[in-house]
Amino acid sequence: MTQPEHVREALPHPLAPPPEGDVPGSREALKDRVNVGHPAHQHTRIDEHLPVDHHLSNVYRAGAGLVGLFLLVFGILGLFNSVWFFDTGGDQTIGLNTNGALSTLSIAVGALLLYGMVRGGNFASTLNMVLGGLFVLSGFVNLALLETSGNFLAFKMQNVLFSFIVGLVLATFGMYGRVSSRLPYDNPYWRTRNEGPAARTGRADARSATGAAPR
Repeated sequence: MTQPEHVREALPHPLAPPPEGDVPGSREALKDRVNVGHPAHQHTRIDEHLPVDHHLSNVYRAGAGLVGLFLLVFGILGLFNSVWFFDTGGDQTIGLNTNGALSTLSIAVGALLLYGMVRGGNFASTLNMVLGGLFVLSGFVNLALLETSGNFLAFKMQNVLFSFIVGLVLATFGMYGRVSSRLPYDNPYWRTRNEGPAARTGRADARSATGAAPR
């Protein structure tokens, strides 16, 4: 069955080299067109000129700063005890057991949280949630290692409880105003998930209320 003339003209020559780049209608091109603007591929940007964004960023900064400062002080004081790096017996510092390894790790995590406090925004929120989850996981792992030779961080029961509490506190600070099925329209995470005319209108209204110029 012969093909119509306009179809034959649209087909490439059999000996022609393969085209370079994405061909309109190809699988790769269609995939890119589908994914453009999808919420999973968008990064939430907190604009601290807006009242809601500024409030959320302050909450994330507060959570990261308070926990980070405590861990930094705890780690520095623990190093002054001159306990062996992996001593499973450890020594008491601010009511918690510690050794050289735990003190060093506390300083590193505390410094990371303080950096998150300085940076603020979505980064601080994500950092709080990730580290919060790791603290809770650490509590379970070290609970299983209590009174064993694998307790390299010299954990005692008070350390396990502290790890659970800090993990929940950090995760709560990080999820504040972010993890909910009913967020207000001017929330930055709602704007990211629902980017469109309604979100742009809400952002413009919020800027008009504060007198901030669009960026």
